[in-house]
Amino acid sequence: MSDYELLHAYETVTLQRAGGAARIELNRPDKMNAWEDTLTRDLQAALARVAADDELRAVLLTGAGRGFCSGADLSAGFDVGADGKPDLETALHQRYHPVITTLRELPKPVVAAVNGGAVGVGCSLALACDVVLAAESGYFLLAFVNIGLVPDGGSSAFIPARVGLTRALEMALLGERVYGPQALAWGLVNAVHPDDELAAAADALVQRLATGPTRAYAGAKRQLNAWAYRTLQEQLALEASIQQEQARTDDFLEGVTAFLQKRPASFQGR
Repeated sequence: MSDYELLHAYETVTLQRAGGAARIELNRPDKMNAWEDTLTRDLQAALARVAADDELRAVLLTGAGRGFCSGADLSAGFDVGADGKPDLETALHQRYHPVITTLRELPKPVVAAVNGGAVGVGCSLALACDVVLAAESGYFLLAFVNIGLVPDGGSSAFIPARVGLTRALEMALLGERVYGPQALAWGLVNAVHPDDELAAAADALVQRLATGPTRAYAGAKRQLNAWAYRTLQEQLALEASIQQEQARTDDFLEGVTAFLQKRPASFQGR
């Protein structure tokens, strides 16, 4: 493993460097790195610092503890709109979309090391990166349907771009875990490593990228973004709009209540 030096310890994110490589670690291990407002602020600050430093030429994104990111922090509650209903649309635009967009537009390669669960918008976060490595026990889960919601954070664009409509529908509709080896077989990730070898493999890759032709990498990202994600902003807006529709359903209320009570949900289709 590379010897990283600390650049800044934010409240929920740690930013380190080793030569030209930056390492951003989500650091809420007690919450499985669940995403809330502070994590947005800290991630944006870390990414802005990386973007502004020409000596940092590649980025590694991973999670502390047993998980990569368990998705939105449901225990933090929801923003409420003027109608008294959860305002998921505004939360998506303000909390998640800026980070997702920054990752895709960052003119430096970004490697995700998925060391555990990448769940919900945490799955979106991992797949927004350029190269995705996973531990054998790591998994990807579009958990939205399990609480009566729909994919968001760009996952409705990232997953079909990587694995096609058939697998994307399977993940979106069934809400089941896709573990590292299966994710590799599908083409969802670039490589899978034994759990105790993931960190070293990710470090080696990001160090390789950090000594490569940075501007060529940036140009390639622009090309591939134009081909695969030309309409990403429109897709993010569509996701947010449909998510807001779902926030007003009885099934969503039941799904969240069941999740917090740790019991199976009883959906009624309304």
